[in-house]
Amino acid sequence: MEFDTVILGAGAAGLMCAAHAGPNVLLVDHARAPGEKIRISGGGRCNFTNLHAGPENFLSENPHFAKSALARYTQWDFLDLVQRHHIAWHEKTLGQLFCDGSARQIIAMLLTEIERSGTTLWLQTTLRQLRKTETGFAVGLDREGTRHDIDCKTLVLATGGRSIPKMGATGLAYDIAAQFDLPVTETRPALVPLTFPDGRFSDLSGVSLPARLSNHRTSFDEALLFTHRGLSGPAILQLSSYWREGEDIIVNLVPDLPLLDILRRQRQSEGRRQLGTELSRHIPARLVQHLSSRLNLSERLADQSDKALDTLVAALANWRLTPAGSEGYRTAEVTLGGIDTAALSSKTMQARTVPGLYAIGEAVDVTGWLGGYNFQWAWSSGHAAGTAIAASR
Repeated sequence: MEFDTVILGAGAAGLMCAAHAGPNVLLVDHARAPGEKIRISGGGRCNFTNLHAGPENFLSENPHFAKSALARYTQWDFLDLVQRHHIAWHEKTLGQLFCDGSARQIIAMLLTEIERSGTTLWLQTTLRQLRKTETGFAVGLDREGTRHDIDCKTLVLATGGRSIPKMGATGLAYDIAAQFDLPVTETRPALVPLTFPDGRFSDLSGVSLPARLSNHRTSFDEALLFTHRGLSGPAILQLSSYWREGEDIIVNLVPDLPLLDILRRQRQSEGRRQLGTELSRHIPARLVQHLSSRLNLSERLADQSDKALDTLVAALANWRLTPAGSEGYRTAEVTLGGIDTAALSSKTMQARTVPGLYAIGEAVDVTGWLGGYNFQWAWSSGHAAGTAIAASR
């Protein structure tokens, strides 16, 4: 059998690429259904992009690589597609866009687009063999117990990274990259909860509050969530992409709160009140109780000097912690790192040394922040490769 293009992976990037690559495209996935990570994202409503998406919201060994694709297919382009398909949407915090209904609407939209483009979709299909030929690639596939040998001119790696293996994620893209001598940067779990030994925060499980999480690389102001295993919530997930084992993180429990001024005023009017009682008006009571032994919060406000209050506020704003690790790929939303961008064209996503081979989406060393940015990279990189393939026919 012959196809012009074979795309491995029917996730967000693969679907977008297929929609733009022209006719005679075979889109392959080993899952039972396409777009599984789309389906589960955003609590089932799919945080499909972000109004503020730009190159500064992505991590890569080459921070300039993503600029071209992001500029040529923007969040506004994808939003226009969503609106043309009459999918109702809404904005949450920090520019995050979600479906009013279901993430399945985004999948249905993309399936409609690939049907219009003439794409053939094969599910429950696995890659058995792959080799380069003089005219392109020979692809051996197993589908429903039958072996298929496919010849194609172009091949697209859209198989994602290692995150959420229970959904079938593997390192296939990296294995194929190695086969064709394409370098792969260090890969690790990202947008992932951080863990602490000995159930340190088990008594706080379920407690959340606005916080500022930082290390020597960056800082994020979002919600912090305590769990049985450690720390989670948007602030931690964001910081996890910038954290390495053995490093401290700094937790500010009172960002943007003039707590020192508040405590001084309350010292005058409510001096008999315990420090812990007053702090419980601004911080969850269970967290205050957890901190009470270390910070001696049983004393009265009236007995605190300005220096003592300043020391207390500084402790709440600079709580240094050393995570033991992360929850790993099991719960990581994305994989940090991937196929080295130095090996790819930023305009077309084609491998520089292997004509006809493309890599897109999470398989590439471009990783977005939490909040719809990784989907935007999937749309932008998939569009870049798809339009390049269509133009090369």
